[in-house]
Amino acid sequence: MTQATPPLEGEPLIKPSSTDHALYDSVVEACRTVYDPEIPVNIYDLGLVYTIEINDENEVGVTMTLTAPGCPVAGEMPGWLAEAIEPLAGVKQVDVQLTWEPPWGMDMMSDEARLELGFM
Repeated sequence: MTQATPPLEGEPLIKPSSTDHALYDSVVEACRTVYDPEIPVNIYDLGLVYTIEINDENEVGVTMTLTAPGCPVAGEMPGWLAEAIEPLAGVKQVDVQLTWEPPWGMDMMSDEARLELGFM
């Protein structure tokens, strides 16, 4: 297994999303329909969706992580997310990639998720 090149100083650990794309908000809402079966909060608000990239051909690429590498649904969660996004009007194709860098932490949760889980 090859070691990933460490990011350059000042380079973000998480690639920015295509927030200015017309489909972005719809894709985010689709992400919010997918839940980790062990946690009553959607994966977007949990901070598991790192990057949503949408190109000019409306192909959607999502980089996501899981709360832990041993997550029992690790093999299924990317498929659930792709199935939530694919039916959106205008989406041509969806590719969901799993990453462990940077590792997920509770600080990545939205305020809504922290409130829901009793951390606020």
